[in-house]
Amino acid sequence: MAIKIATEKTIREAAALIKEGGLVVFPTETVYGLGANALDGQAVARIFEAKGRPQFNPLIIHVCDEAAAAELVVMNEQARLVSSRFWPGPLTMILPRRDDCPVSDLCSAGLPTLAVRVPAHPVACALLKAAGMPVAAPSANKSGTLSATTPVDVSGTLGDAVDMILAAGSCPVGLESTVLDLSGGVPLVLRPGAVTAAEISAVLGEEVSYDRGDHEKPKSPGQLLRHYAPSIPLRLNAIDLEPGEALLAFGSDRFMGIKGGGSAKDLPESARENLSESGDLNEAAANLFAMLHALDQSDHKAIAVMNIPDQGLGIAINDRLSRAAD
Repeated sequence: MAIKIATEKTIREAAALIKEGGLVVFPTETVYGLGANALDGQAVARIFEAKGRPQFNPLIIHVCDEAAAAELVVMNEQARLVSSRFWPGPLTMILPRRDDCPVSDLCSAGLPTLAVRVPAHPVACALLKAAGMPVAAPSANKSGTLSATTPVDVSGTLGDAVDMILAAGSCPVGLESTVLDLSGGVPLVLRPGAVTAAEISAVLGEEVSYDRGDHEKPKSPGQLLRHYAPSIPLRLNAIDLEPGEALLAFGSDRFMGIKGGGSAKDLPESARENLSESGDLNEAAANLFAMLHALDQSDHKAIAVMNIPDQGLGIAINDRLSRAAD
């Protein structure tokens, strides 16, 4: 496995690997993705093997523009309204597969729908154009574990299971894409992300709600009950610390005490991270997985997480945390 800085040359190399059935990790604005040729069933099967991912859990297909998406799925009026506002960007739409859709059935997990997205990251866009084909790409991590927002996160989990890591620094959004189901009669957000239900509602002119359920046979990535999990326990809405716990703070932690004596400021740097000292939810989202990775150490009893407001992008952050803590 080679880690290569993204350049015109290495992007062409990565595209060639994908065409040959290889696995390439690449950056998006959300998280790093584990990409393979979506038209090649054997290549797609390598994704499931590398991640240890259940084959009933569908994959997101990345394409370079709306026209490419329309070759795979039925773009209804709602989908065109949403795509004109949020693509390229951190939004995935679930739509009916076209009868002539060439994407491997493995990507749909046996469903008559397909999840499609046009990423906004310049490296991802360049890779898709160079490959000239749809790319199946879930998050580049072992199934159920923390998503990767830096190349180092990827190399520490997938290692030699991939053929190349295309490196381009940290992902600016830091949370997986919003997943919007437009395959039924009522628009529904199956996975919250940077694009909120309220923003989608404003575009469609009708109320769009969140599906907060858990699914044994998910229609969208991110719906499994336990997901995005560190190797040690996570305790949410913490107002103080148990001895031996690490702290993931949000806002000021000056009044955060440790039971039995002491306070958060007494913790070593390796046991104390703050998603956003100013209480900025965008900053918190961008830092979430990287800071969970940093605190996920065996010498910590658990990770205590301070309360995150359940509004706007906080809905997506809390979704990831609640699944990680289950």
